[in-house]
Amino acid sequence: MNFLISKFREYYIQATLDAPPGLQSREWGFLFFDDSGMRRHKSFFSRGELVDYVRSMIPRHVYHSAAYYQRPGAPTMKEKIWQGADLIFDLDADHLRGAASSYAGMLEQVKRETLKLLSFLLSDFGFAESKISVVFSGGRGYHIHVRDPRIYSFGGDERREVVDYLSGRGLVLDRFIHEAPVEGWGREGGRRLIAPAGDSPGGGGRINRSIISFVEGLRTLDEPGAVAVLTRVRGIGPKKASSFYRSLEGEGVIEEIRRGNLDLFRGSAGIWKLLLKECLDSEGVVVGLNLNQERGETDEPVTADVRRLIRCPGSLHGGSGLRVTPLSISGLEEFNPLEDAVVFGDEPVFLEISKPFSTQMKGNSYSLKEGTEELPSCVAVFLMARGVAEARTRH
Repeated sequence: MNFLISKFREYYIQATLDAPPGLQSREWGFLFFDDSGMRRHKSFFSRGELVDYVRSMIPRHVYHSAAYYQRPGAPTMKEKIWQGADLIFDLDADHLRGAASSYAGMLEQVKRETLKLLSFLLSDFGFAESKISVVFSGGRGYHIHVRDPRIYSFGGDERREVVDYLSGRGLVLDRFIHEAPVEGWGREGGRRLIAPAGDSPGGGGRINRSIISFVEGLRTLDEPGAVAVLTRVRGIGPKKASSFYRSLEGEGVIEEIRRGNLDLFRGSAGIWKLLLKECLDSEGVVVGLNLNQERGETDEPVTADVRRLIRCPGSLHGGSGLRVTPLSISGLEEFNPLEDAVVFGDEPVFLEISKPFSTQMKGNSYSLKEGTEELPSCVAVFLMARGVAEARTRH
């Protein structure tokens, strides 16, 4: 542990924290290497005062409040006098369905979710890029901070509604998908299914994009593979599945769907009704849900908690040794956490590894067994922060 503390000290002596706007109105909290619990209800008047505190105390984790308070250093939440809060989104690989098994794979998946969320915030909600900050958490995901005066006063219920919209929770399909009479000789009495067009604003456009994504995915499969996917949905048998799949092969199908026309062949409306829930599952964003694996319950999203503490950009994540890295929206796509958030070098460190562990770092892969190993400092810090190794003196 002494080695890990020394490396954190080495970093903080030369690093400058990216203090958030309104620093003096924020509550601050810290966790230390002695496992003494969270020390919160701290406040600072300037970034210099904050940096001096961090350099003198060498915390394992550094947090600040999403909220602004009249008296941020007061010992109780009531005494602080809440004045508003940023809108925070916490996207974590632990919350993704079917997450990759490798750390690098998890980080790539959660980046895709983050980019999707940013698209919604910019297009559906109309927030300006200048009001949005993106931060790599230093662990398994990303934080998005929306700092717009229009949302500062939102309470937990309003913030929960934002999450419901983004995740597609409570979406009523009948508001968007409807049947209309079929026009044309020989089809009297028929019905066709109409979806929102691709250029529809808000939820309608999202539904269309999700349908197209689903169809494009099916078109990458051969017929047996597509039939296997479709028949997983109750009510769709092999014959209907084959007819549906073949109807997707024609030219212009995607453009027809983009216009909102789902009437691909006689009887396709019934299949679409069964499939639509399946289509829409991929269009929502998994936002800040903490899953209690033992009880099988889902906690309230981070977004809805107006008194939440969030990691300070520029600090180190105490469970990985990676930098909590602020990013531009345009820079997120090319950001590689296992390269760009690594702050320690390659000088060799002798370790005792307590259990097998695999990871990637700075372009290299490591599959480690229990026992002694000499590894680059950046990998050593990561393993010690994860609790699977300790520094040892070579005899």
